[in-house]
Amino acid sequence: MSLSATTTLSSLPRDETDRAGRPSISRALPVIAATTGWARPRGHRADLSAVRRHTVVGPAGVPISLLARSGHAPVARLVLVHGTPGSASGWGGWLADPFPGFHTVAVDRPGHGASGPARAVTGLVEQADLIAGAVLPDDDCANVVAGHSLGGAVAACIAARHGERVQALVLVAAALDPALERVHPLQRLARRGPLRAMLPRSLRHANDELLALQAELVALAPHLARIRCPVFVVHGTHDRLVPVANVGYLQRRLVGAPALEIDLLRGQDHFLPWNARAQLRRVFAAAGAAAC
Repeated sequence: MSLSATTTLSSLPRDETDRAGRPSISRALPVIAATTGWARPRGHRADLSAVRRHTVVGPAGVPISLLARSGHAPVARLVLVHGTPGSASGWGGWLADPFPGFHTVAVDRPGHGASGPARAVTGLVEQADLIAGAVLPDDDCANVVAGHSLGGAVAACIAARHGERVQALVLVAAALDPALERVHPLQRLARRGPLRAMLPRSLRHANDELLALQAELVALAPHLARIRCPVFVVHGTHDRLVPVANVGYLQRRLVGAPALEIDLLRGQDHFLPWNARAQLRRVFAAAGAAAC
C-alpha cells in the first residue's frame, strides 16, 4: 500500500486530530440546511435543467432514483453518494458542470429523495446492495464510487461487497470510525411520538440512520480490509461534524488497498463538495486515472 498526503495527521494540532463528534444540535443545523437544499455553503443552487432523472428498479423491486449527465468523452462512471440527510441534488454543482471523462451519476440513497422504500434503510449492507444493483451494471465501464459523510460509509461498504465493480473509491469527509460517533439525547426523543410525526421524511430517516450508525460501523470494520481498489481520502482539518481523526482509522483499516492517497485540507470544514471543488476535481481526476 502506498501513501501520500498533503498534510500528515502527526503535523496537525492535537485538538484537531482528537476532537470527537460532540452531540450538539447547533453543529448539525448547517449540514441539515446544506444537504436538504435550504442553503448551500459558500455557493448557490445549481441549474439542473440539462440533467436527466432516472428511476431504476433495484434489488427486491426497490426504486432507486438518480441524476445523470455525461462530460466530454466519458471513459468511466463516477457514482456520487450523498450523506444524511440529503439527496442526489446535493451534488448538483457536479452535474451542472459535468466532469470531463466521466459519466456522472448522483444517486438518491435508499429512503431519501425520490428513492424507495418508504421506510428508513439504516443498514449499510442493504444500502450498498441496493445502490450497487441499481447504478453499477456488469459492463466494461470503470467505476469510481465517491461518498460524502455518511455516504462515505455506504461507498466503502459498496467497495467491500462489490469490489469487482469498483475500480477506485473516494471518501470525502467520511464517517467510518465507530468510536467517534455520538448521539444527542434529542435524537432518541425524535424517534418516537409527536415529535417524529412533525419531521419531514428526510429528517426522520436521517435520524434513524444516525442512531444506528455506530453499530453499523462496528459491523463494517472487519470488512474494510476486503477493499482492493485504490482509495482516495479527502478531509478538512476543521471538520466539526465528522472529525478528521477518521483518517487515522482508515489508515489502520484499509490494509488491502493497493494505494491510499490522503488529502487533508487545512482549515476546511465538512462541506467539501461545495467548498473545496478545485481540490475534489483533482482527486476525482486522479481516481479516474487509477480506475482506467
